[in-house]
Amino acid sequence: MTPVTVFAGRSVALFGLGGSGLATARALKAGGADVAAWDDKAESRDKAAAEGIAVVDLADGDWSGFAALVLSPGVPLTHPQPHWTVAKAKAAGVEIIGDVELFFRERAKIAPGSPVICITGTNGKSTTTALIAHVLGQAGRDVQMGGNIGTAVLALEPPAADRIHVIECSSYQIDLAPSMAPTVGIQMNLTPDHLDRHGTFEDYGAIKERLVAASDIAVVGVDDEPSKQMARRRAASGKKLVKISGEQPLDEGVFAGVTANQGRLDTRIVAVQDGKPRVVANLAGIGSLRGSHNAQNAAAAFAACSALGLTDAEIAAGFRSYPGLKHRMEEIGRIGRVVFINDSKATNADSTEKALTSFHDIFWILGGKAKEGGIESLRRYFPNIAKAYLIGAASDLFAATFDDDGRVTYERSETLDRAVADATRDALAWPGEGEIAVLLSPACASFDQYPNFEVRGDSFRVLVQALPGFEPFEAK
Repeated sequence: MTPVTVFAGRSVALFGLGGSGLATARALKAGGADVAAWDDKAESRDKAAAEGIAVVDLADGDWSGFAALVLSPGVPLTHPQPHWTVAKAKAAGVEIIGDVELFFRERAKIAPGSPVICITGTNGKSTTTALIAHVLGQAGRDVQMGGNIGTAVLALEPPAADRIHVIECSSYQIDLAPSMAPTVGIQMNLTPDHLDRHGTFEDYGAIKERLVAASDIAVVGVDDEPSKQMARRRAASGKKLVKISGEQPLDEGVFAGVTANQGRLDTRIVAVQDGKPRVVANLAGIGSLRGSHNAQNAAAAFAACSALGLTDAEIAAGFRSYPGLKHRMEEIGRIGRVVFINDSKATNADSTEKALTSFHDIFWILGGKAKEGGIESLRRYFPNIAKAYLIGAASDLFAATFDDDGRVTYERSETLDRAVADATRDALAWPGEGEIAVLLSPACASFDQYPNFEVRGDSFRVLVQALPGFEPFEAK
């Protein structure tokens, strides 16, 4: 835990007692603050009270006595309308902040200048965060990873001069962290998302850019136009900038996967410094870093780790041993040339697109509770599908798409256990010599058959591991 001492002896209102909110309440209390916490859910309030956290109905509270309102990131700050606690705080002149802001204030007090890497972006930030933390850990560094991934930021060990914090930041968290100042700030990419919470794409992008602007070193992807504009503004500021790309060569920065050689993606990571390029790593054969999207993730990880003093060899070794993020293009194992991929975290078509570009001869398990648009946007990748296996509530919708297109043979498996058996049977009988994939990438929410995508992915893993001849994936 990182005790938050910057509010010691003062009263702080806190709304939202989920995972990060409860961790924040504990950290504030441990640091000597007088915490008045509330949540709309009785079970959350009861859990906090059982830990000795004061539960106070903030609707009736005296807001003139609060030094700050700490808002959980899932609670609306501006859109679709401000939460009622936000209105009360503003009326009383009380500042509104979040857990990441508390972390940076405590860092400024106890270990200013301690290394912190913050990662944001519409896609790829979780993989990049996990990859950076893994590379640093493999190189013997003291690493703490959390934020929007896994562990709440204030549940991590405190900042220290020889400890590196690697923090995934959502737009919600950045919006509540006005004094964040990372050592390295990474902006991966920007596409429309969370507009219900930010109002416009421009507002969403401006919030993401705060992380870049506040960083000592900014690492910015330039494979989409909005991020490219961010990079230009950063360069104009005269502050340190490292551009990254997974799609194009750069005259300065880190790039990957920009050429095709006999139909195969170039897997080299190239760093260009002072106009001089050098190959610093190669992703060939690293199953957990397949595809051009992971090439950009690796480029970002290289830039960040290099900025903190790791050698090319240390970073390349970390890439080779990276096991991957659970449920995101996770290579479970194989039977001969058939590789089994758990991409259960792909709960919409945009996420599934990354998987469909990473393989040919795909035996695709998909379905669940469909999102708007279904899989219409994936038609261009249908030539990569050897056969599809439909599960869950979306079966009729997806069957209609395949029937209309006419290029994909499919089977209605209905349940995941049946789909794994059907896909394995067909994959093992597929002619040829190259690698083929049995891919769970549902392009759907899980809620028709599973409580969340994690349970769905775990079920897939158990089913695959029970197959005759299965060999588990082992990081090299």
